[in-house]
Amino acid sequence: MLSTTARTSRQAVRLILAQQQRFAHARNTVINFVPQQEAWVVERMGRYHKILEPGFNVLLPIIDRIKYVQSLKEIAIEIPQQGAITVDNVQLQLDGVLYLRVVDPYKASYGVEDPEFAITQLAQTTMRSEVGKISLDTVFREREQLNISIVEAINKASEPWGLVCMRYEIRDMTMPAKIQEAMQMQVEAERKKRAAILESEGKRDAAVNVAEGEKRARILRSEAAMQEKINEAEGQKRAVELNAEARMRGLDMVASSLNKEGGQNAASLTVAEQYVGAFHNLAKETNTVIVPQNVSDVNGMVAQALSVYKKLSGPSNPK
Repeated sequence: MLSTTARTSRQAVRLILAQQQRFAHARNTVINFVPQQEAWVVERMGRYHKILEPGFNVLLPIIDRIKYVQSLKEIAIEIPQQGAITVDNVQLQLDGVLYLRVVDPYKASYGVEDPEFAITQLAQTTMRSEVGKISLDTVFREREQLNISIVEAINKASEPWGLVCMRYEIRDMTMPAKIQEAMQMQVEAERKKRAAILESEGKRDAAVNVAEGEKRARILRSEAAMQEKINEAEGQKRAVELNAEARMRGLDMVASSLNKEGGQNAASLTVAEQYVGAFHNLAKETNTVIVPQNVSDVNGMVAQALSVYKKLSGPSNPK
């Protein structure tokens, strides 16, 4: 594997050859046609004269000379791999790709000898400087922010050269094997920690859900029992009301019947029947029976029942 210095030297030679190839087709032929997205810098008797625009241009022979040809297209430059040390003393190997464009052909021609080579060196030093300001974890976590910081630093330094850095991308990033193993162990420990936390949270949520379910069930059972008691009370209340209403209606009907012709005789007959029936059923309830002496005198019993009835109904019935 070539060292960083050898790769940088080889890239510098490649850039110089590319510059020479651009000069080869930019000779003054009096009538010159400048391609689109190119700027030809013309010197007249060794002094800067003007920049030819794309299209048809006429130059004086011998006196005018096309000194520089600058491409206005965006170009990509490979930044060789280099070492950089983070703020926590971890050595990294990084390489990247730099995208730049010539915005001022005059400054790009006279501000620096080789703008592409200069911007490459600037990108390398800027990368080392920016990586040295942050820790290893930040390099991986804020890789995009690192690219932005490198672009800003390059643009500040390359302004006198007529170049602008469009973007910078870190392509590969390697570290020592021991550091990589330690980071892998840290990642595994973090995953185990998250798994344990998630498991404990799951158990907690399950316990909370069970408790909430039991609480809700007890509330529902108590509400059901309360509603059942309310319903029973309402039923008993309604039954009492209905019985009272039936009793009231029955009494009203009896009172109305008593006031009719023959009502007193019917009442006497009913009382006599009930009185006799009571003695008839008395022996069925218990073995000990208390009876009057004249139990065999049915007429006397009926007369006694009618006498009781007349005494009870006497005040309410005028004679």
